[in-house]
Amino acid sequence: MSGKDDRTQQNEGEGNRTAARRFNEAQQDFARSGKVEEKAKEAGRAVDGKEGDKLREAELVGKRHAAGEDPEIKR
Repeated sequence: MSGKDDRTQQNEGEGNRTAARRFNEAQQDFARSGKVEEKAKEAGRAVDGKEGDKLREAELVGKRHAAGEDPEIKR
């Protein structure tokens, strides 16, 4: 990064490389953290619990939005 803080950084537009790099680094850090299995079990409990209906609805909404973008997603 150029040393600018996030509030003064210029807009990179669609395909923001800085945001993509930060996201990828955060994902790699999480994968190395050893908490993946724990979080997967936590998510399973949430889906099976009182949040389940809301989570399934959110998944359907996400799939509807993505369905036009990725031909691999089945409708």
